[in-house]
Amino acid sequence: MNHLILAPVILPAMLAPLIVLVMRHDLSLQRIFSMIGSLAILVIALLLFGQAQTGTIQVYEMGNWPAPFGIVLVLDRLSALLVLMTAVLGVAVTLYAIGSGWDARGKHFHALLQFQLMGIVGAFLTGDAFNLFVFFEVLLIASYGLMIHGGGTLRLRAGVQYVVYNLVGSALFLFALATLYGVTGTLNLADMAQRVAALPEGDAALVRVGAVLLLLVFAVKAAVVPVQFWLPNTYTYAPAPVAALFAIMTKVGAYAILRVYTLVFGPDVPAIGTLIGDWLIPAAVVTVTLGMVGVLGARHLGRLISFSVIGSMGTLFLAIGLFTPEATSAALYYMIHSTFAAAILFLIADLVTARRGAVGGDIVAAPPIAQNGLIAALFFGAAIAMAGLPPLSGFIGKLLILDAARDTGAMAVVFAAILITSLIAVVGFARAGSTLFWKAHAVEGEMPPAPTGHLPLVVTGGLMAVMVLLVVLAGPTTAYLDATAAQVFDKAGYIDAVMPPLDAEGMPIPQSGVPEGSGPLPPDGPQTALPDGEEPGTVPGAYDHEGAD
Repeated sequence: MNHLILAPVILPAMLAPLIVLVMRHDLSLQRIFSMIGSLAILVIALLLFGQAQTGTIQVYEMGNWPAPFGIVLVLDRLSALLVLMTAVLGVAVTLYAIGSGWDARGKHFHALLQFQLMGIVGAFLTGDAFNLFVFFEVLLIASYGLMIHGGGTLRLRAGVQYVVYNLVGSALFLFALATLYGVTGTLNLADMAQRVAALPEGDAALVRVGAVLLLLVFAVKAAVVPVQFWLPNTYTYAPAPVAALFAIMTKVGAYAILRVYTLVFGPDVPAIGTLIGDWLIPAAVVTVTLGMVGVLGARHLGRLISFSVIGSMGTLFLAIGLFTPEATSAALYYMIHSTFAAAILFLIADLVTARRGAVGGDIVAAPPIAQNGLIAALFFGAAIAMAGLPPLSGFIGKLLILDAARDTGAMAVVFAAILITSLIAVVGFARAGSTLFWKAHAVEGEMPPAPTGHLPLVVTGGLMAVMVLLVVLAGPTTAYLDATAAQVFDKAGYIDAVMPPLDAEGMPIPQSGVPEGSGPLPPDGPQTALPDGEEPGTVPGAYDHEGAD
């Protein structure tokens, strides 16, 4: 097995408690080790991304126990891409927090950041539905602390609302998992895909209940209507680097929907059919409309960006809801674009707020800020990217989605939703930009002093360079994403990689061995003495492949 797959999960899991226990009173030391950890995750992510380009799906069996009995991490093109995106954003957020001093405004910022990275990366790599829940909880618990970092009444109030919504989502997640486990006898995604496809008609109703409950849970995480209410206040009042990191957190919900509803509950499953797509497309249309109308009506820069995130998630789900390889490839390109565009905008909002004194992020005319031209240029680039105007990646992403929807029954709906809301977004961002940066020259007054240090500007510019690279390398990027989408829809390839061959008794035959005396053995392999009453080829207390105890 490739132990490198486990590294981006175990590294921050070990580093976070080390920071708390050993470095809690030394901020400089926390910064050094947090930066080293984030850079190490980025190097590992690049190595894993390179390995995934071969198209081979790699499986890491925890404790050397084969699926479905053991916990597995799965590295394919999709998970490698999202781990790399997380690592890039993690480095940028760490640098920005250090350069802006946000990490010094409260306790345990860097430890919580590492736990957050662990949860996000683990969610992208896990091949087990229950461990998806576990990693969801890890990233959410860390996000609770990061959300209220720095204190403040508004931030605390938004944090409470955020916690309540996600606790409800977590409870629904457990109900969904319990329902599906009761029907299928497994929570391994590959094994569940096999069993759901073979379920009798009498169990179809319970499967549909479990599938819809999971969809609701993932919709909460992805801020899709009607469960998006937590996002505007949360992202508006969160510390800027935290809000930038949260840009990848909503993509965990999108990833979960894409993974689960292509592998386990795809349109080819009789018990589900087109149910998920039929629900997802209308919800996406309402989400993108609500988000972009919110952009038009926002009176605070942070709130404007938060609503643009909701709108971008609606656009993303317009593509995912089509459930075709072409639409999935377009969705992945737009996912990369929207993640970095939202992160850049949140960092720009912090740069603006820190330079406007008492006015803060309110979209009202005020005296020009320090470095007004540079920050205005960054805002202009990020705004046209988020709105979907050429020549940046938002235009390419939306064009790919429109092309993928062209030959589908939802073409008219997708075209109308994207084109109309893009126009609304252009008007909303133009209004905000002109008020903040152009009308400011007509206002007399003393310019507030600029914060010291240039690292925040450098980090924001670096992320903008990533957006430009996404355009320059659009050809190779879309080629990789086409191959990724094809792999996502290759259910048999994923199942064959995760589930080992079965012996005559229906038990998995280990390919790399299991702990001595604890699992099934090849017919000609070494025999180990078993306790009295145990039959050879069984695992005490485990479910066999047919779900019987």
